Amino acid sequence: MASIQQTPQGPVLVLKESALQQKGRDAQQNNIQAAKLVADLVRTSLGPRGLDKMLVDSLGDVTITNDGATILKEIDVQHPAAKMMVEISKTIDNEVGDGTTSSVVFAGALLAKAEELIKKDVHSSVIIEGYQAAADKTLEILSEMAKKIQPDDRESLLKIAITSMNSKLISEDSDILSKLVVDSILKITTKKAEKYSVDLDNIKVEKKAGGSIQDTQLVKGIVLDKEVVHSGMPSKIQGAKIALLNAALEVEKTEMSSEIRISDPTQMQMFLEEENRMLKQMVDKIHDVGANVLLCQKGIDDIAQHYLAKHGILAVRRVKESDMTKLGKATGGRVTTNLDDLTEKDLGSAELVQQKKVESDKWVFIEGCRNPQSVTLLMRGGSQRVVDEVDRSIHDALMVVKDVIEKPAIVAGGGAPEAYVATQLKEWADSFDGREQLAIKKYAEALETIPLTIAENAGMDPIDTMANLRAKQSQGRKWTGIDARNTKIADMLAIDVVEPVAVKEQIVKSATEAACMILRIDDVIAVSGGSGGGGHPGMPPMG
Repeated sequence: MASIQQTPQGPVLVLKESALQQKGRDAQQNNIQAAKLVADLVRTSLGPRGLDKMLVDSLGDVTITNDGATILKEIDVQHPAAKMMVEISKTIDNEVGDGTTSSVVFAGALLAKAEELIKKDVHSSVIIEGYQAAADKTLEILSEMAKKIQPDDRESLLKIAITSMNSKLISEDSDILSKLVVDSILKITTKKAEKYSVDLDNIKVEKKAGGSIQDTQLVKGIVLDKEVVHSGMPSKIQGAKIALLNAALEVEKTEMSSEIRISDPTQMQMFLEEENRMLKQMVDKIHDVGANVLLCQKGIDDIAQHYLAKHGILAVRRVKESDMTKLGKATGGRVTTNLDDLTEKDLGSAELVQQKKVESDKWVFIEGCRNPQSVTLLMRGGSQRVVDEVDRSIHDALMVVKDVIEKPAIVAGGGAPEAYVATQLKEWADSFDGREQLAIKKYAEALETIPLTIAENAGMDPIDTMANLRAKQSQGRKWTGIDARNTKIADMLAIDVVEPVAVKEQIVKSATEAACMILRIDDVIAVSGGSGGGGHPGMPPMG
């Protein structure tokens, strides 16, 4: 075993009996292999013609998606190096939202190319230096080639959203959905000095299976998946004045156990009436302030419900805290924690509050807010699986539109920037002497995997396509990429396939860092808790 060192004094045992150790080339080989397998998993779902994966978990729940981050999150990856690939996709999903599949495919390609060099005895630290130099140069070329746009240019934002949706299940409905995405984001965009910022928490996403994807709608306000508490209340109120209350409309019970001794039946009656009077006072206070809608974060007593209904106030109880915050932003109201402090100034307003039936449930819609800082996207689809995938796809689209508003620069899609950068890198590599030059050229080849994979997934001949693509780009048409929809090579800017530079940069950074980290590892030591030395993911079984 690797952990035993023979010395003239006898064997020296450093690691536990059950520890496994893998050294040098073997360890590297094993890690690269695992990472490449993860990249192969998602490779076929890249691009507009990419296919979906069906994931079934231990409970038999099914997820159907082609979102790289979701695929890798759902499958339970065991191998430590493969876990690093899953982490890249998570990072990209959180940072920029789109490009998760590309990043994993690219990181896999970087490792495959590094493996070729390692076999030719190029040391991994030389490869890492070459890769890092190439990554810096790539980011430089990307920012030079990017087109600047106006952050509030609705046309450009629509193109971005449509491009993001085109590789998803919802591509057929991307025209309708992209408008909803862009409108919802422009509603909540805030501007400080010259900088725009978008907080996606202000967009509430509600999903409900039923109808079709085209029934998805943007509500200029908030949708609550709750119903009106009492059947005697109005289910529709025009010109709503909304009280947002974070307190219970109930008579509080004492903390300690207490008892009241009653000697006379009339006292009992008085005691019950006092409770009623307190609840009536609370409701009268809400009515006197001028509220005709009450949204309460806590409970509402039955008797209070009765009085509210008598006053014609529409009430909803047990609203989530996150929804209360959004309601405050949407209606302009203030969430009050103490009923006595409630004044007319604290009320929010909306044109219409009504209870509507969504499939079999009754939901309350707060619509037509004057200048809503928070809005709702209500997603529909033929079945629960479809709605879930619509949700994931719209999340990506919302994220890329946000990226462009916050960093207003775009490049073409369809593998055009990757192919262009690869050509530039190959020329630039010639200025290096020594083996680093080889690493930079391999980095360029790895970049070309993106257009290559898009072409393969579209059923095009990868070799002819790449030769064609290089020829067109060398004539100075740098925006030439792969139009997978029509399986041909085209000017991607002309057909409005555009992506945020922020996404491309994040892909390059994350993939390069992960590949370099895996290449640095030359020793894997696994210590198991038990006595047998066998159960380590990614380690060869003990002989």
